Amino acid sequence: MAALPVPPRPELHPSRPNAETRKRIGRQLKSIWTADDHTKAETALAELVASYRDSAPKLAAWLEEKVPEGLAVFTLPEHHRRRMRKSNPMERSVQQELKRRTVKVRVFLGEDALLRLVSAVPVEIDEKWASDTKAYIKWECQDA
Repeated sequence: MAALPVPPRPELHPSRPNAETRKRIGRQLKSIWTADDHTKAETALAELVASYRDSAPKLAAWLEEKVPEGLAVFTLPEHHRRRMRKSNPMERSVQQELKRRTVKVRVFLGEDALLRLVSAVPVEIDEKWASDTKAYIKWECQDA
């Protein structure tokens, strides 16, 4: 009895990094976001882009194009950076509220009805923030 042929192993997608590579890139990006000042962050970004220019040119181009706009956080006072650097808590609350409202309705009469319901969420959040006495950022605090 002849042995069955072994199917070839699937090849990994060449442009998709594995988990280890993604973690390494994440650590490198974190070192940029946690830099002491804007110049050190720009220097670290330039080194990161240069390190991937030959091995991953698409990643290097993406880093060069997208990351600098995130470095605007370094123009803020030191004690505001951590809070403004991450928007995950705000995004999470918006997404949870959108999910809560859309799951209850389930079927929308049309795209306009969905748009009205979904656009009401950021409007309500804006009104709440405008009238709230507790500030997310106290702009009176300035670094000495």
